[in-house]
Amino acid sequence: MKLIRQISTTRELLFSEGVRAASGEASELVLLPCEREVIWKGFGVCLNEICIDALDTLSERDRAYILDELFLPDRMNLNFCRLPIGANDYALGWYSCDETDGDYALSDFSIDRDKKYVLRFAREALSRNPEIEFFASPWSPPSWMKTPPRYAGGHIREDEETLSAYADYLVRFVNAYREEGVRISLLTPQNEWASDNNYPTCLWSGETMRRFVADFLGPKMEADAPEVSLCLGTINGTGTLGGFGSRYNEYTQAVLDDPRAYRYVRAVAYQWEGRRALRPSVESYPELFYLQSENECGDGSNSWEYANYVFELMREYISGGVGAYVYWNPVLPAGGESTWGWKQNSMITVSGGKVRFEYEYFVFRHAAAFVQRGARVLRLGGRMSGNAFAFQNADGSIVLAVQNPFAYEKAISFCGEVVSLAPQSITSLVFKT
Repeated sequence: MKLIRQISTTRELLFSEGVRAASGEASELVLLPCEREVIWKGFGVCLNEICIDALDTLSERDRAYILDELFLPDRMNLNFCRLPIGANDYALGWYSCDETDGDYALSDFSIDRDKKYVLRFAREALSRNPEIEFFASPWSPPSWMKTPPRYAGGHIREDEETLSAYADYLVRFVNAYREEGVRISLLTPQNEWASDNNYPTCLWSGETMRRFVADFLGPKMEADAPEVSLCLGTINGTGTLGGFGSRYNEYTQAVLDDPRAYRYVRAVAYQWEGRRALRPSVESYPELFYLQSENECGDGSNSWEYANYVFELMREYISGGVGAYVYWNPVLPAGGESTWGWKQNSMITVSGGKVRFEYEYFVFRHAAAFVQRGARVLRLGGRMSGNAFAFQNADGSIVLAVQNPFAYEKAISFCGEVVSLAPQSITSLVFKT
C-alpha cells in the first residue's frame, strides 16, 4: 500500500494537507483479523428544525455553500441521516403529527409542519446526494398518548388501544414521507427510553417496549411498511438503578430475548450511556446491525478539547461494532441554545449572517469525507490502536483516522509507511495499492 494523502487538524491549523516526515522511533499500527464483519452504512447528522431555521438566516450563497459542504459526495458526504418524528429538543417548539385528543383513528394526522422544516431539509440534502439513507425517531408520542398527557417526560400509556394507535402513527409517518419522495429505511420506536426531561421525552420500560414491538409495531410494519426495518432504540439510559450505565438486561435484552419481538428487529441504536451496552449486544446478537444514533453534544462552547472527545467517541463506537455514526446538530446559531434552554455544540455556527466552521466539523470530516458506503470496518492492533480506527473501501483504499493526544510529534508506521503526527492533532491517512 502507498500513502497518497495525509490531512491533519490541530487547534491552530484546520484540515491541512501534506505528508509529515517522521522522526524518532515509530509506534506500529497493525491490521488484525476482524472478529465480526461490519459493512459501513455511513456518517450523518440529525435534520432538526433549529438547524434549517439557522440556515434560512443566511444569504442564498452561504446557505447553499454549507449544504454543499455537508452533503455533496465529494465534500463531507454525509449519507446516513436522522429525522425526528414530531418535535425533538431542537425543534422550534412542541408539535406532533396528531394532537387531537383521543384520535385513535388518526383522522387528523398530518406532516404539514414537516414540509416547512424537516422534510424540506431532507429534500435539500437529497438534491445534493440522492443516495442518502434516512432513519427516523420520535422523541415523544402525541401528548394524549402519555401519562400525564404532556409532551415533556411522562410514560407511554400501556393500554392496547393506545399502543395500537401509536404503532399506526409511526407507520403512517414513514409512509407519508415516502409519498413525499423521502424514503426511511430504519424506524426506531422511541428516542432515549430512559430520559425524563423538560423537552419532548417519554419513558418506556423494557417490558412495555417488548410488548409494543411484538404485538403492535412489528406486525403493523411487516404488513404496511415492509421496506422499513425496525431498529430497537434509541437506547441511552441508566434504568431503574440510576447512574449505573446502560442496563443492558433492563432494555435491550428484555426485548430481544422474546422470540416474538426479536423476529421483527433488524438493528439496535445506542447513544450516550447506552454505549456501555454495545459490547454485550454485539457479542450476544452479532447478526444484527448496530448504529450510533446521536453524538454527545457538549455545551455550546465548541472547544478543541470537546472535539477530541468526539473523536474518542467515534473510535469507541466504531471499534465496538457499529456500522453507522450520526452527529447531532450540523448547524446552530452561535451559542447553540435550544428552545428549552440547553446549549449544545454543532459542526457549524451562524451569527449575524456570518458562518463559522467549528472544530467538530473538521474532526468529523476526517472520517466522513474519505469512507465510502459499503466499506469494511478494520480491526487495529498496536500501541496507538486505542487512538485510531480504520476502514477499507470497496475500491481497496484504506482510510486510517488517528489522534495524537501528546504535546509532541508522534511517529507511527502503518501499511508499510512511516509518518509523523503533529502534536495534539487528528489525522487522516489514505492508502492505495
